[in-house]
Amino acid sequence: MQQAVRSRAELGHGPPSTALSRAPRIRSLIDADALRVLHRSARVLLNNLPELTDRLVAALREREPAYRSTLESDPVGTWQEVHRSLRHSVSSLLDPRGARDAALRCSSKIGASRAEQGLPLDALLHAFRLGGSLIWQSLVEETSRTAPEDVRLLVHVAADVWNFVDEHCTLVADVYRKVERQHAWRQEHRVRLLTAALLDGTSRIADVAETAEALDLPEQGRYAVIAVAGGRQAGRTSVPGAVVPAGARVYWHTGVEVDHCIVLVGDGDGGEDEPTVGLTAPAGTRVGVGPVVAGLAAVGDARRLADMALSMCADDGGTVRLTEQLPAALVMSCPELGGALAERVLGPLLRLEPSDRDILLDTLAAWLDCDGSAQRAGARLYCHRNTVLNRLKRCEQLTGRSLARPADMVEFSLALTARRLLRDM
Repeated sequence: MQQAVRSRAELGHGPPSTALSRAPRIRSLIDADALRVLHRSARVLLNNLPELTDRLVAALREREPAYRSTLESDPVGTWQEVHRSLRHSVSSLLDPRGARDAALRCSSKIGASRAEQGLPLDALLHAFRLGGSLIWQSLVEETSRTAPEDVRLLVHVAADVWNFVDEHCTLVADVYRKVERQHAWRQEHRVRLLTAALLDGTSRIADVAETAEALDLPEQGRYAVIAVAGGRQAGRTSVPGAVVPAGARVYWHTGVEVDHCIVLVGDGDGGEDEPTVGLTAPAGTRVGVGPVVAGLAAVGDARRLADMALSMCADDGGTVRLTEQLPAALVMSCPELGGALAERVLGPLLRLEPSDRDILLDTLAAWLDCDGSAQRAGARLYCHRNTVLNRLKRCEQLTGRSLARPADMVEFSLALTARRLLRDM
């Protein structure tokens, strides 16, 4: 009876406690044999590493198109990289704990360098998986050659081998994406600095070609700059793209208070007009459009003129095209002279009582806006045309100028513009 119990226990059919107590022992023996087989084959692979490297390089050339140009441009460097990676991988099979950190550093370095070079991530991961497949295949081949009966034992370490490959693929992908993000940030920062210098007019001549390449804009094109402000939500311009005509080739540069849009008007030397067709602005947004300039190097001047147009916009929004406000632009270009003109021409009116002053200045401005029509000016001011004429006559008497004289009319117009614009500054 006791003999029968021992037989059943040996077969695993005895009491549960007896069978379970033997299972870990059987498993540990199998694992030890599997590791012995793995280490024996791995040592052979380590001794034949140059041949293994040649096989993986050939596989990359045949099965991964993205590596072909790399192999052509730097065959020695690529071979050495593959050789190092395989050496660390095989060494990790022999000494997982001792070789792990060095293997991870090697894979991390490869991921970073390939990201800098622009090799596609999919191609890089494919290369690592090809390397894992080659190592596994070589382990099986070596074991089959020297001890065919031990091949079945490799199944017990297969998961460890592929877990190693997955760990390194995950690491490589993480490092690659990190470097890619850093590279994108550096590129974006570089483009922003180049654009800021271009808009400020501080670009060196040698930098213009680099800026043109970075912005993908022709160096000799014709450009206008649009300045946009107001209509902001959470510190951003609301729908900035809506300002620019559909289909226009543009580059936006955001600022703290004002955003600037560089608009390519034309590639050649033609006389294209400023981008006005389809130009719209969201409610509350102020838009200043500068005149067209020739060449990317002149964008700084275009930005300054766009800012001048922006300064003429009403506080509640609207669009001002500088080419339609050139007299006002002349005044704004030199505020000191504009102020002196306003004082010289309008001084006697400005020193009147505020109520009297404002009536005369408003009447003069309305008459000029209505092309010298007292009838239309009266309708705008809700008074009779004779009242308009009487007020104009008083303006002439106080200033010593005549509205019948073209030169005096020009001075009146510019002086009123200077007073309006400089008062808002």
